[in-house]
Amino acid sequence: MKHIYLILFLLTVTSVFSYAQRFEGGVLGGLNASQVDGDTYSGYKKPGVVIGGYVQTNLSQTVFVAMELKFAQKGSRHVDSLAVDGRKKYIMRLNYAEMPVYLGFRTNDKISLLVGLSPGYLISGTEYDDYGKFVAQDQHPFNAIDLEAMLGFRFQITKRIFIDLRGAYSITPIRRRIPDITLYYWRSNQFNNLLNTTVLYRLDF
Repeated sequence: MKHIYLILFLLTVTSVFSYAQRFEGGVLGGLNASQVDGDTYSGYKKPGVVIGGYVQTNLSQTVFVAMELKFAQKGSRHVDSLAVDGRKKYIMRLNYAEMPVYLGFRTNDKISLLVGLSPGYLISGTEYDDYGKFVAQDQHPFNAIDLEAMLGFRFQITKRIFIDLRGAYSITPIRRRIPDITLYYWRSNQFNNLLNTTVLYRLDF
């Protein structure tokens, strides 16, 4: 329920800000394909939803600046159906409130290059194995703040609909390796690593 309240708050703030500043703005939704570098697995196997709003304004005919407020799911997922050591499954679920800020460079009428930073606040971080959610003594906290570098492309489909394809990577660790502790799922400092597809719908204010 708190996630719904957060989403409504982000959308309200975005709409008010867009109206007050006469910026272009709208809503967005999409999917993350994520992994966590620093665990013992690989592959963008953890899906997650992205939902929120955006505002932007032109700095020139070819350059614009934008900001988003959104809820995003990230993490890591590994399921090995052939494992025989009781370690068939490991899932890390991370939920963030994020505020990306970026520049867009229009290469033509339909395509823009996006470059920016995305700070995020961790709402919740949980881990699971074959026996369910980690018990308290096996839990190791994640950093509350994540800062990611972001690079991507925006494609204009219609006057109101845009599709973003992005990649993002944590600049600072989301969790640091604990010295002298050996865990089967944790190899080194951990970083969010994700690919994102988002649909943006422009609203008139």
